[in-house]
Amino acid sequence: MGWEIKEEGNVVKVAVDGRLVAAVAPALREEVMGRMTEGSNVLFDLSNMVHIDSSGLGVLVQVLQKAKAGGGKVVLAALQPGPKIVFDITKVSRVFEIVPTVEDANFS
Repeated sequence: MGWEIKEEGNVVKVAVDGRLVAAVAPALREEVMGRMTEGSNVLFDLSNMVHIDSSGLGVLVQVLQKAKAGGGKVVLAALQPGPKIVFDITKVSRVFEIVPTVEDANFS
């Protein structure tokens, strides 16, 4: 599992690659939250994420809570069918804005 993080204006863009699981979740959480400031928005590009477990979901939820507390928002883009099943079963998909592509993310 790997990731790439870029900051563009008030948006922290996180491209996740591979498996977002317990072994890597704390490091990703620390890096993303460390880059967030008051009013930060976060865009997760999940087009290359093949699996997520409860620890990975926990990271996304924690980032969402921090963003909302600071007046920002989180958008998940390009969620693939395999991981989407986990989002649907746990009903986590109800708390996130999920868009089909990165280009569909709107932070206006």
